[in-house]
Amino acid sequence: MVSQTNKISLILIPLLLSFLVASVQSGGIAVYWGQNKNEGTLQSACDSGNYVIVIIAFLTTFGNGQTPVLNLAGHCKPSTGACQSLSTDIQACQAEGIKVLLSLGGAIGNYTLTSPSDAQDMAQYLWNNFLGGTSSNRPLGSTVLDGIDLDIELGGTSYYDVLVQTLSSYSSQGRKVYLSAAPQCMPLP
Repeated sequence: MVSQTNKISLILIPLLLSFLVASVQSGGIAVYWGQNKNEGTLQSACDSGNYVIVIIAFLTTFGNGQTPVLNLAGHCKPSTGACQSLSTDIQACQAEGIKVLLSLGGAIGNYTLTSPSDAQDMAQYLWNNFLGGTSSNRPLGSTVLDGIDLDIELGGTSYYDVLVQTLSSYSSQGRKVYLSAAPQCMPLP
């Protein structure tokens, strides 16, 4: 005969195991890709099975009327259209269920948002050139990224709230726009 305590244990153990499996599956690691030519291809990062999010790094110049500049540190030259070949890798990553985002900022570059309209213009540029909008000059080809990451290490923090709100509003146009941010801690000696 099974005691009341054992009955409860027999019920709780499968529930706890289900919870643990669900917890492990819902977690994951994000990685920045694009700043080290020796890191391999974007697709190899996704094929490793280590990541649930891959963040293409970085759009290093934007805002204040500047032409945005994508810097992928030797992987490809956006100015020649060579980064459009990454479209195949991005689609392969997404087919594996990996979210692919574009990171703005980084430790080098020239970026700032100078007004609410500058932030809205930047959001529209990102939508048309990397997300679900349309442009004849998409730096990463016709593929649609899953979202935008902010790694704002330089300049001020003004108007990023407007940028994020505007990008978030594009989710209502069909496909969810994921947003993430990398906290910047004060370096200590």
